[in-house]
Amino acid sequence: MTISSNGGGPKHSLDSDHTRLHELGYKQELNRDLSVLSNFAISFSIISVLTGVNTLYSTGLNFGGPVSLVYGWVIAGTFTMFVGLSMAEICSSYPTSGGLYYWSAKLAGQSWAPFASWITGWFNVVGQWAVSASVNFSLAQLIQVMVLLSTGGMNGGGYKASKYIVIAIHGGLLLSQAILNSLPISLLSFLGQIAAAWNIFGVFLLMILVPLVAKERASAKFVFTHFNTDNGVGIHSEVYIFVLGLLMSQYTLLGYDASANMTEETKNAAKNGPKGIILAIGISLLAGWCYILGITFVVTDIPHLLSQDNDAGGYAIAQMFYDVFKTRYGSGVGGIVCLGVIAVAIFFCGMSSMTSNSRMAYAFSRDGAMPFSAFWHKVNKQEVPINAVWASALIAFCMALTSLGSIVAFQAMTSIATIGLYIAYALPSFLRVTLARKSFVPGPFNLGRYGVVVGWISVLWVATISVLFSLPVAYPITHKNLNYTPVAVGGLLVLVVSSWIFGARHWFKGPITNIGHSSSGDA
Repeated sequence: MTISSNGGGPKHSLDSDHTRLHELGYKQELNRDLSVLSNFAISFSIISVLTGVNTLYSTGLNFGGPVSLVYGWVIAGTFTMFVGLSMAEICSSYPTSGGLYYWSAKLAGQSWAPFASWITGWFNVVGQWAVSASVNFSLAQLIQVMVLLSTGGMNGGGYKASKYIVIAIHGGLLLSQAILNSLPISLLSFLGQIAAAWNIFGVFLLMILVPLVAKERASAKFVFTHFNTDNGVGIHSEVYIFVLGLLMSQYTLLGYDASANMTEETKNAAKNGPKGIILAIGISLLAGWCYILGITFVVTDIPHLLSQDNDAGGYAIAQMFYDVFKTRYGSGVGGIVCLGVIAVAIFFCGMSSMTSNSRMAYAFSRDGAMPFSAFWHKVNKQEVPINAVWASALIAFCMALTSLGSIVAFQAMTSIATIGLYIAYALPSFLRVTLARKSFVPGPFNLGRYGVVVGWISVLWVATISVLFSLPVAYPITHKNLNYTPVAVGGLLVLVVSSWIFGARHWFKGPITNIGHSSSGDA
C-alpha cells in the first residue's frame, strides 16, 4: 500500500494497515484479526436472505405475486451489484472503519469534505440503527407467530402476544446481541462465520425440504408467469404493483457496507474489504433466488396465505410452512421447526448488524461528529468499542417503542433503514463520478475505465428506488395507510442539514486526517 501526501509528495511503503491509520492521523484503532471470510460473513449475515425474504414475502405476494418475487429479485439484485461494485472500488482506496462518510470526505475535496462526510455519516449511522430495530422487531413478531401456532393458531384458541410482550421480546433480543458484541473480536468473528454458514444451510434446507414435504405444488407456469393484481388496496396498474413488489428484494439486499465498516479489523483490508462486499452480494443473490423459487413452488392459494383469519394471522411464510407439514403429517410442528431455522438466521442478522453499526458509531465519534464523542469511541481491554455497542442497542430499542403508539409510525421509522442507507451508499459514488472523477486514485481493486459508468448506474438506481418507495401503497389514501417514508427520510435530512447550518459547520472538520492524503497499492 502507498500513501501520497498532499497529492504529490513522496510515497511510503507501509508494512501494515495499522501503520496506514497512524499516517492518516488515527491514534486509536481496533485489533486487525478478521480474515476475508470473516469480513464477508458479517455482511452476508446482515443481508441474510432468510431475514429479508421471509419478513416481506407477504408484501411480494400481495403486490404482483410470483412474477414480482422471481423477477423483482433479479432486477433489484443486478442493480444492487452495481452499487456494491462502486462501493468496493472506493473501499479499496480508503479502507477505514469510517467507511462511507470517510469516503465522502476524501472524494469531495477539502472545501466540501466536512459537509459531505456529515451528511453521509448521519444517514449511515441512523440507517444502521434502524436496521437493528427493524430486524429484531421482525424476529419478535416471528417468535410471537411461532408461539401462536404452537398453541393452536388463530382458529384454535392459540395465544397471541400483546404489543407490549412483543416489544419486551425485542428488548431481550437486543440485550443478548449486545452481550455477544461485547466479546473479543476473535470470538465475534467465529460467531459471524457460524452465522454465514447457518444462513447458507437454512436457505438450502428449506428450499429443498418444504417443496418435498408439500403434497400439492404450483406449476412452473404459475411460478414464472402468474401476476397477482388482487391486492385489496385499490391499486390496479400492473407496473405500479410490480414496483411495490420490489420492496422485498431491495430491503433484503442491504447492509453490505458492514465489510467497509470492519476493514480496520480486517487483514489486507484494501483487498479483502472489497472482496467481502462483492462476495456478500453475489452469494446472497444466488442463494436468495434459489430460495424464492423453492418456496414459491409451494404457493397454491395466495388469498389464503395473506388472510388475516388464517392460523398465522396473515404471516404468509409461517402459514405456508404450517400448512405443508399439517397436510402431510396431520401436525404443523415440522413447519414451526422450519420457522425456528429462520428465527436463528434473523437473530444472527441482528447480531451482525449491531457489530457493524457499533463500529460505524465508533468511527464517527472518533472524528468528533457525535454528541458525547468521548463516550462513544471508548474501547475496552479487548479493543471492543463497548460503549458504542450498548448505546446502539439502546437506540434500536427506543426506535421500536414507536410501535406501541402506531405500527405505521414504526414502519416510517424503519423506512430509513432502506432509503436512508441507500442514500448513504450513493453519496460517495456520486462524489466519485463528479468532484473526484479525475483525482480519484484507485486501490488494488478497481473497475478501470468502467468505474465512472458503474458509479453513475448505482447513483441513478438509488435515486429511482428513493422515489418509488415513497409512493402511496394504498388508495384512497388515509392516515392509516399513508406511506410515511418521505416524511421520515425528509425529516432526517432536515435535522441533519439544520444541525450542520446552525452548529456543526463551525466545528466539524471531517475525519481527523489530512484530506489531501490518498492511498493505493497493496495492503
